[in-house]
Parts: sequence; structure tokens; C-alpha cells
Amino acid sequence: MARDTVHLDRLPSTLDIYARAVRSALPVVGAHGTTAPSTTIAVDGLRVDPDNLAGYTKVTGLRLSDSLPITYPFTLVFPVVMKLMVSEGFPFPAIGSVHAENVIEQLRPISSSEPLDVRVHAENLREHRKGMLIDVVSEVSVGRELVWRQTSSFLRQQRTSLSDAPRPEPKADELPPPPLRTLRVDQTTIGRYAAVSGDRNPIHVSSLGAKAFGFPKTIAHGMWTAAAVLSTVEGRVPDAVTYSVRFGKPIVLPATLNLYADQTSDGWNLAVRHPKKGYPHLTATLR
Repeated sequence: MARDTVHLDRLPSTLDIYARAVRSALPVVGAHGTTAPSTTIAVDGLRVDPDNLAGYTKVTGLRLSDSLPITYPFTLVFPVVMKLMVSEGFPFPAIGSVHAENVIEQLRPISSSEPLDVRVHAENLREHRKGMLIDVVSEVSVGRELVWRQTSSFLRQQRTSLSDAPRPEPKADELPPPPLRTLRVDQTTIGRYAAVSGDRNPIHVSSLGAKAFGFPKTIAHGMWTAAAVLSTVEGRVPDAVTYSVRFGKPIVLPATLNLYADQTSDGWNLAVRHPKKGYPHLTATLR
């Protein structure tokens, strides 16, 4: 597909984007597109804010060093992802879409001092038994060298031709095995993560906003969870790695979480589970 590239001279303001996102979620606003948009949004020469990086590592429990945590570039591409998702023709409303899966490919460690170029586009709009899925692909380069790529799959829940397909029998809740460690998370932690990541979706920071979208209370960010579980294998993650995450049941705040890390022949299997019922909030692989 031929793509038009829109160059921005700075990162968009997430506060302005969320105001537009809330409007776009209202049914009285114009219809959304039916295909993936052909636009790429680009921002060049981004620099990591050392204070923001320090705040990110503190709230996620990751180590502060010259090399960025493999999940940290999410905070740099997030405003551009949101800019694309509120653009005319994007097939889903940005608020109300579910972040179902996330795959990060780190091709080499990224120094916090390197200037970074970002490109974001959408592709692969497709049916799912729970609705429609679309992939938002974010790429980070240093000069001409691609160093990091993320594919975020978003779900808009609706009926499709796959909705009536046979489903596997749901597994009964069972007592989980002893975790590697436990982690407590509350609204203060998630509020701090919202500030450093720019992800101020109302479901994470507002009890009224959470209830408006069907949650009893605010919920933790999926990408906070994806970062926090990496603390279990810190120092043992290869320089070049693929981190594949599937998000499960939301983490309703406050919560205590069971964290798991099992080494395999080619990496790690990670999980975050409910401490009593054992169902997954997140399952992931590092390869």
C-alpha cells in the first residue's frame, strides 16, 4: 500500500488528543472508516527526558541505566499512536478500543542519549470472534537503522462473521501455584505511570470514566503490567529480543498480583495472575 507521510515537528499533546478521543467515541460524531488508514505519522530527532526515564523506571520497578528498558519507547510513540487513532478515517474510536495484544521487537539496546526517529502506521484490519482487530505499528530508528518495532493490536468489540464460531470451553478458576513474587498496585502507582507514559485514558485515572466504560473501578494500564513483570528477569534479557504480550482480565485497583517467570530453552515465559483465582491478567514470552 502506498502511504502518505505526515511529518510533525514535535510530539502531539496527549491532553488535546484525549479531548478529541472522547468526542470521537460519541455516536453522534461522524462515522469511522472501514479500512486501515494509509497515513504514516513521523516525528524525527526525539530526545529522551532523563527525568521522565527515571520516573518510568521507578514506577515500573525496572533498573535505571543508559540503555532504555525494552518497553520504554512505548512512552515515546504513544502520543503519535493516539494522534493516528483519532485521525479522520481510523476505523475505531480511540477510547473504548481494547488493547488486546502487544509485540515489541528490540533489534539492539537503545542508549538514552541517542536521537530517535519515530514512524507510526496502521494495517491489517481483520475480523475476530469478539469484533474487529487492527494493528498499529510503531518503528523507532537511529539514523537509517531500525532499532525497535512495536505492533499493538486493538479490538473494537462488535458482532462479526466469526462471532458464532465454536469457542473453547473456559477453564475453571483454580488455585495458582506459588509465584516468583507478589506485587501490590494501587491508584497512586497508576497515576504516576499515567503521568510519565502520557496514557491518561479515563479508565485508568477516573473512577467515573472507568464506570462509563463498564469497569467497577479504575484499572491498571496493560503496558504498566507488561513493564512491571519484566523486573522478574532484569539483567537476563538478551540485547536483541521479541517480547510478545497477551492481555487478559483487567487489573481492578487496588490489587495484589502474582508474578511468574519460567525459563525455556530459548527465553522466558512470563505471567501476571490473580492471587486467589489464578486467571491471567497478562501472559507473555521473551524470545
